[in-house]
Amino acid sequence: MAQQLADRRDIDFVIWEQMNGEDLLTYELYRDFNKKTCDMIINEARNLAVKGLLPTLQEGDRQEVRFENGQVRVPDSFHRVHKLLLEGEWGSLAPPSEMGGQGVPGLVVSAASEYFMGGNWALYSYTTMGNGTADMIHKYGTEEQKKAYVENLVSGKWGGTMLLTEPEAGSDVGALTTSAVRNDDGTYSLTGNKIFITNGEHDLCENIIHPVLARIEGDPAGSKGISIFIVPKYLVNEDGSPGERNDIVCTGTEEKHGIHASATCSMAMGSKGKCVGYLLGEERKGMRIMFNMMNGARMATGLQGLAYASAAYMQAVNYARQRVQGRDMNDYFNHEAPSVPIINHPDVRRMLLWMKSYVDGMRSLFYYTASCRTKASLAKTEEEREFFDGLYDFLTPVIKDYLSVHGHEVCVQAIQVYGGAGYTKDYPVEQYARDCKIASIYEGTSGIQAMDMLGRKLGMKKGQVFGGLLGEMQKTVAEAKKNDELAGLAEKVEKAVNRLGETAMGLGQKAMSEEIKVAFAHSWLFLDVIGDVLLAWMLLWRAKTAAAKLTGKVRKKDQAFYQGQIKTAEFYVRTVLPLAMGKLESISDCSAAAIEIDDAGFGGL
Repeated sequence: MAQQLADRRDIDFVIWEQMNGEDLLTYELYRDFNKKTCDMIINEARNLAVKGLLPTLQEGDRQEVRFENGQVRVPDSFHRVHKLLLEGEWGSLAPPSEMGGQGVPGLVVSAASEYFMGGNWALYSYTTMGNGTADMIHKYGTEEQKKAYVENLVSGKWGGTMLLTEPEAGSDVGALTTSAVRNDDGTYSLTGNKIFITNGEHDLCENIIHPVLARIEGDPAGSKGISIFIVPKYLVNEDGSPGERNDIVCTGTEEKHGIHASATCSMAMGSKGKCVGYLLGEERKGMRIMFNMMNGARMATGLQGLAYASAAYMQAVNYARQRVQGRDMNDYFNHEAPSVPIINHPDVRRMLLWMKSYVDGMRSLFYYTASCRTKASLAKTEEEREFFDGLYDFLTPVIKDYLSVHGHEVCVQAIQVYGGAGYTKDYPVEQYARDCKIASIYEGTSGIQAMDMLGRKLGMKKGQVFGGLLGEMQKTVAEAKKNDELAGLAEKVEKAVNRLGETAMGLGQKAMSEEIKVAFAHSWLFLDVIGDVLLAWMLLWRAKTAAAKLTGKVRKKDQAFYQGQIKTAEFYVRTVLPLAMGKLESISDCSAAAIEIDDAGFGGL
């Protein structure tokens, strides 16, 4: 049977073979899970995603959200499936039991989420966005706040959001103007406007809890003066039920390029009277608290890019096997030869293998990063915890940007496989491309992730975190060199890893000099090439794992799968990685043209 959304065999390979996921299940934290239960969770998630969410994808895109009299109505088909998600407790897989969640191992949550996001990200996000809100309240809230909000958010009974962006401030959050005035009862009255708020208003739950960044009257300008507040749509009664309507309202929804079924709202506070907010954590610590949620959101956005790419690739490879057009090239001059499926044509095979190499590599990279977070939480020593925490923090901007940018490229390539049919709305690949584009923009654009990498992450612990990552790559290279079939590929990856280290040192030094602007003009390409080399590492690691399996007795189907891993690594290392070496050369050359050109030189005057 043709796979849909994601290749189940490949997910198994990454979790249980490449990442040795069963080792994590030996820890006490996961005593209630074994491989069988984990496989069952993934299987059930796949079934619901394919049979429940996927059929709503195109309908939701065409019906869109509707803004009527201050209320947002989601597409009609969403209500039944959203109820199934809540009844199955699918939104509460990740949160721990003390938050009312299930504490499912991170790798399994990643797999289930990949299916749901590929099936219909917009629908799935209504179910799960409250987890980030709940996590912040669980970490920084009072006992009263935890009791009032956390379990209702985790269960999906209530929705959650994140209110940062304002019309004038944009990504410069420190320039926000939303204000908070202290009330005698310990609450705060908020006034201000926020834009681009995902799920800011909708009709799938009885209450929505908004974490809002604002500046308390009299506090200093800039990000250091920002606090964070809990602002519920409905104030909560003493018995925990929703009560009086709070003065936070949706004033409109955006007409967007994609994800039409996702409510992207403009929100106004205090315009009709008094918007009540409750301080979360300490005053003027809002940015630090919000970043606790932001990093999780950035990881989820990277997974969103991967999920779209995986689904688009599955659609494209299935189409290529079914679509009959043209003679085989070996029979090109034989006009009586039968037409063949387009997967037989060399350029189609190139496109498919290019897509596969990115999807496979990005899946492994995401699951590896997720495992770093898990390993940090399970670490037995402080040194081990710091090592994996460091890797997780370093890789987060790569996950967010690389998977979203190249996930979109995979979706665009899927359209190309379909040809003219892919450009129509008869097939979902054009929607995947439109929907995926947002992933490179929200939760911090590509440029913001690049600035974070060069300005903060590269120098973490005086470069020790980056050095540790290079060391992990070199371990895989050394092991792969022992296999004659992989030795040549390993040497090419080793060369790229070494060159990446050298380039990082040079660019880092330039970023600390008078040429800081020139350095940051190359920061995105640097972030991107880190991803290129990481994918080479992941694919070599996959090939090494597969080659080891092929030395034993394997089923015919598995033999084709494992050999496919080796060929995928060969394709990427020999055809894509050389382009990455060119990027490294470009960064080392560090042209100052983008900085030196006069503004008038851009034209358009």
